[in-house]
Amino acid sequence: MAEFVERFSLTGKKALVTGGSKGIGAEICRVLADAGADIVAVARDHEGLQQAKAAVEAKGRRCLLVEADLATVEGPKEAARSALAAWGNIDILVNNAGITAIESILEAKVESWDRIMAVNLRAPFLLAQALAPAMIERRAGKIVNISSQTSAVALDRHAAYMASKNGLNALTKVMTVEWAQYNIQSNAVCPTVIMTPMGEMVWGDPKVGDPMRAKIPLGRFGKTVEIADLVLFLASPASDLITGQVIFADGGYTAV
Repeated sequence: MAEFVERFSLTGKKALVTGGSKGIGAEICRVLADAGADIVAVARDHEGLQQAKAAVEAKGRRCLLVEADLATVEGPKEAARSALAAWGNIDILVNNAGITAIESILEAKVESWDRIMAVNLRAPFLLAQALAPAMIERRAGKIVNISSQTSAVALDRHAAYMASKNGLNALTKVMTVEWAQYNIQSNAVCPTVIMTPMGEMVWGDPKVGDPMRAKIPLGRFGKTVEIADLVLFLASPASDLITGQVIFADGGYTAV
């Protein structure tokens, strides 16, 4: 095996991926498995989880499925307990699950705000809180939080979503301040629009999507595999010096 391949290898590692049943999360499961990791896929979607499991096992890796509602306090805690009980430790945590609601500030419902904060920000906090102690004990771990380009550039009708992703970026930095001394690397990835089911919901209408696409210097939206490949880098030994970073995969959107 070429030396550079070894630096990107996840052989022998165990990764927990939230929102693993579809979109970016399912692609992250597949790509990390392709690099050698066993996967704990967490989501509510039973059928989607079964498809993710098949994709991981097609790469010759194990896949543990955990059905959990990350909008609850107990859901993330139970997901972590299930993973640790089954496999003893988790080397890589990918907080990918995210939701949104398209509402102006004046129209926004408190229930929508609370649910978005619960899934996008509280769940990553609870999962990290549950899984980091074993990483600290082993003095090794990788945490990758999937944020958004919206954390840097405001979009109308995205108040709760933007606030949650800004919070996730901040949480990533505090993870670094507290845990880098234990050789745990924590980073955030901020994608541009990716045409997942959630992306289709928001940007599928050409009247909405085309003006957004025109603002991206590369002239296109992203692909799920492009985000998954960045997660692979951040989860691998190749990125051991990188921590506390908020990395934009946005086609140049935030550069202009």
